[in-house]
Amino acid sequence: MTMFDDRERAFETKYARDEEMQFRVTARRNRLLGQWAAEQMKLTAEETDAYAKSVVQADFEEAGDEDVIRKLVSDLTAASVEIDEGAVRLAIDEKTVEARRQLMQSE
Repeated sequence: MTMFDDRERAFETKYARDEEMQFRVTARRNRLLGQWAAEQMKLTAEETDAYAKSVVQADFEEAGDEDVIRKLVSDLTAASVEIDEGAVRLAIDEKTVEARRQLMQSE
């Protein structure tokens, strides 16, 4: 085993860890977004939990955040909550920071 092989393996391990952390941050963020939107729609605790899970699932439709944004704007508008895409994007930014902070504290 050469020093180069060890270094390559270390980079691969770090990349895998970083990718896993990013996945966990995004999933946590989406759950927090679902809870935020449910609060805006005045859902019950049971409905909030189910809705948060549906937001996490919505993120698997396509790459990026557009699928989540579409779902949130559509659902909030259907519930007569006055919201625009800009407000949802701001919530995404805020919840991303919160999700990362929560995960860093739990490790």
